[in-house]
Amino acid sequence: MTPAPHDPSDETDRIFELQEEVEQLKEAVASHAVVDQAIGMMVALGRVTPDRGWTVLRDVSQHTNIKLRNVAELILIWGRNGELPAEVRAELEAALDRHGPEQIPEAPQE
Repeated sequence: MTPAPHDPSDETDRIFELQEEVEQLKEAVASHAVVDQAIGMMVALGRVTPDRGWTVLRDVSQHTNIKLRNVAELILIWGRNGELPAEVRAELEAALDRHGPEQIPEAPQE
């Protein structure tokens, strides 16, 4: 049995599909990094666990109707230059009040 001839348009379509998938994966990785960095800021500045840091970001996103990645980007900008939109600042403070801070273990006595 001889193999059917390849249709070049099928291969071209598949290449475009794979290129689109690669771009989506790149965007997802970049988005994940931004969110992880913002969670780290919540841990350091808000004195919450990483899980609660995620919850804080999610709450701010839901209460401001801003995508979570965009909230994370705003928080990173705030960390660099101290600027945060008033609505986001208010929701961030409220979310941190609801979810933190958590007890930080004391340094051992010498």
